[in-house]
Amino acid sequence: MARPLWSGSLSFGLVNVPVRLVSSARDLDFHFNELHEKDKARIEQRRFCKEEDAEVAWEEIAHGHELADGEEVLITPEELGSVEPRKTRTIDVEAFVDLADVDPIYFDHPYFLVPAGDSEGTTRAYALLVETMGSQDRVALGRFVMRTKEYLVALQVREGALALTTMRFHDEVRPTSNVPTGGRKPAKGALEDAVAIIEELSTDWEPQRYKDCYRERLRKVIERKRKGQTIEAPEVEKEPEPVPDLMAALEQTLEEMSASR
Repeated sequence: MARPLWSGSLSFGLVNVPVRLVSSARDLDFHFNELHEKDKARIEQRRFCKEEDAEVAWEEIAHGHELADGEEVLITPEELGSVEPRKTRTIDVEAFVDLADVDPIYFDHPYFLVPAGDSEGTTRAYALLVETMGSQDRVALGRFVMRTKEYLVALQVREGALALTTMRFHDEVRPTSNVPTGGRKPAKGALEDAVAIIEELSTDWEPQRYKDCYRERLRKVIERKRKGQTIEAPEVEKEPEPVPDLMAALEQTLEEMSASR
């Protein structure tokens, strides 16, 4: 079990279920230290004042927010602390909504909520909540404070456990009004061919089929370097040119798919 990041209660009406928050995602990326290539010594990062060319102690550092006109407003750590949300130990459920109505763009980071302790009362309340929410195709929306930030969260049941996902607030999602959409509607024939290609590529969702190819290539590079082998960078691939005839490209794609099937 991962280390708990937060502990408190899930508040559901008059019911309070003691829970702990653990991350449901694992960091499997390779991480590197910055080294001086000549002698392999670790690189240190220090804070220097540009005006005095001297190192600055952490307690002397303030925060500046640059306005649109270029003016910079100085904010001290104490002033930042004055707007921190009130720290609570509850996840307050505010509403239930249909899962299908929630646009995935609002979802951020996934976690699990697990029972805080193994007392009969805690486990019974947790199991009841899982069973109740699992029977509904809805997500619970709530808020809670972790560290110094208030989060909007969605709660749902995943494989017999309560899953919590932090969410983006509405004004954090860019509107599509300024997003280029390609202009005119496509021709009917092109649309039908494109839909046919999607149908050919459609399959069941099996997450285990999809591997992190970059991480695997990087693992092999690290292993080869450990053995003293030379690594040669591959040639940069040219960016493909836009297709001159969209209809011909769509029809050829369908023919190749049909032949391979």
